[in-house]
Amino acid sequence: MPATLAPTRHPDAVRDACPVAIGLALLLAVAAGCGQVGSDPAPLVPTPRLEGPITAGRPAFVAGTAIDLAGVGYEQSEWFLSGTARAFEPNGPLGSDGRWDVSPGATADFRTRILVYRPADPARFDGTVVVEWLNVSGGLDAAPDWIGLHTELIRSGHAWVGVSAQYVGVEGGSSVLGGSSTSLKNVDPVRYGSLVHPGDSFSYDIFSQAGAALLRREGPDPLGGLRPARLVAAGESQSAFRMTTYVNAIDPVARLFDGFFVHSRGGGSAPLVQPPVGDVAMPASVRVRDDLRVPVLTVQTETDLLGLRFLPDRQPDGPRFRLWEIAGTAHADVYTLFVGFSDLGDSPEAAAVIVNAEPIPGIIRCESPVNSGPAHFVLKAAFAALDRWVRGDEAPAHSPQIAVSGSPAAIERDRFGNAKGGIRTPHLDVPIATLSGEGQTGGAFCALFGTTVPFDGATLRSLHGSEAAYAAAVRESAARAVGEGWILPADEPLFGAAADLVRFPG
Repeated sequence: MPATLAPTRHPDAVRDACPVAIGLALLLAVAAGCGQVGSDPAPLVPTPRLEGPITAGRPAFVAGTAIDLAGVGYEQSEWFLSGTARAFEPNGPLGSDGRWDVSPGATADFRTRILVYRPADPARFDGTVVVEWLNVSGGLDAAPDWIGLHTELIRSGHAWVGVSAQYVGVEGGSSVLGGSSTSLKNVDPVRYGSLVHPGDSFSYDIFSQAGAALLRREGPDPLGGLRPARLVAAGESQSAFRMTTYVNAIDPVARLFDGFFVHSRGGGSAPLVQPPVGDVAMPASVRVRDDLRVPVLTVQTETDLLGLRFLPDRQPDGPRFRLWEIAGTAHADVYTLFVGFSDLGDSPEAAAVIVNAEPIPGIIRCESPVNSGPAHFVLKAAFAALDRWVRGDEAPAHSPQIAVSGSPAAIERDRFGNAKGGIRTPHLDVPIATLSGEGQTGGAFCALFGTTVPFDGATLRSLHGSEAAYAAAVRESAARAVGEGWILPADEPLFGAAADLVRFPG
């Protein structure tokens, strides 16, 4: 039988028995004492001050979707968050098993922002709040998980909160895509000039405090009266490195989130504490701890396995851990880079194999068309499965691993160059192109974008016969993937609609 977990409820339920938590509470809680722990939804995390919604100046662009939120029944607001954050020091060696024990160390004042997307109609809210650690790899706050998941989050009635948790997003710093000019304080000093980030050693506690702010019952309310039943933390790429460290080191102390969505991490993890606060060596290989408090679902692409050196960090599924690996996918792809920005969840283009796309014209130019695989569809299914698991339903399915062999390790590929193993979708099982997470060359970040190499007309006809037969096979494969849990039923029709538009050349 698949593992099940008792459902979690915020904020009324007492999360842990007081005798168990009291030692930590005396050390960390804002209001120590057994009689007060039950009344605080996040007793081990300091509660920050909230200010907002912010209206001065102009809001900074967040690399997320460009859809009209009001048109899908959602509202947007921005809030400032301030307080005193803690860095954390290890109490012993940090091993590859992720069973890390830490204590609070240095403190520093901070002032950052959160961005909130929530259902305008409270009746649409289903109780789940996704808290995304915004990604700063490009020198600005980006929301890759909102991009990949937003159609599912909206149709399910989830709220989403993006957290500016890291220094570069607030203060600026060197970056391939524009340096400090894209940081919040440089985008609009009038609106963001008062923000202060003390450094990434404090990012974990800043992220925790953002979650704690969503559970408050008094004072300013970023959720506009919505009462969260579940907080699910999410992070992609660099943010997934941070999320891995958070799960292993901070969650046993903070005990705040009800689940974690770790998307496209590489080998190892982000520093727990770093200069100038401290300099703690991190293991080269890091697994998610096997004594997890809450569910963790990690989703990986082909690029992550070898290009980002995740392969040594692979680990078996456990009572509260699942690892999904998606064949034919890249760390970032056509959907992440431009299709997802305008996707309302009803366009066949989201399921199409696009063979002539540049990632960011004029800024990034790659040598080959970037990957247009099915990652975002599987991401939505993965998050839906995690959400059910957090609610107390059955655990997500066990994913097959992408086939890897040899020394040096290489992904095993079929006669068309597509990966063997892993989660299968129509893009791989009824192929019209080679979809890889490897082999891209060109400008900055291109190595993360994978490739799309279309088959010629002769190959397509020999493989599928006719366009009608191809479309029928796609529909059959999509139905099978839905049955296996890799695609959501709401997304299944898009595969057939995209297949109907395919024309064999020649």
